[in-house]
Amino acid sequence: MQSIPVDTSRLGVLRCAVEPETKYSNYENREVKKDRDGNTVYTVGVMVRQEGRRVSVIEIAVPGEPKGIVEGVEVRVTGLEAFAWSMGDRHGVSFRASAITPVATPAPAPGPAAGKGGGA
Repeated sequence: MQSIPVDTSRLGVLRCAVEPETKYSNYENREVKKDRDGNTVYTVGVMVRQEGRRVSVIEIAVPGEPKGIVEGVEVRVTGLEAFAWSMGDRHGVSFRASAITPVATPAPAPGPAAGKGGGA
């Protein structure tokens, strides 16, 4: 299967839609999927919104449990690749990345009342 690198800088803002979930290679016996290095593979639903387009949600497989990824948080996806696949009469595109991390947001600026000694 050939991988196609994806330029995430052209995807706009990326946000977590579905928190990391363990990926299974066999749902019937709940066999957890592992990568070549033995790391558990997780999937994260990520909302993609390019300017002037509707929101799409893609599921991205990533090795190891992503930390700090919760619904609604802006994320950075590193090493995103797309794979075209087909099985019988079914076909589609799947995605994997080397890492998904939360984007650090700046602390809010102090309000007008901040720093003023108040109280009774």
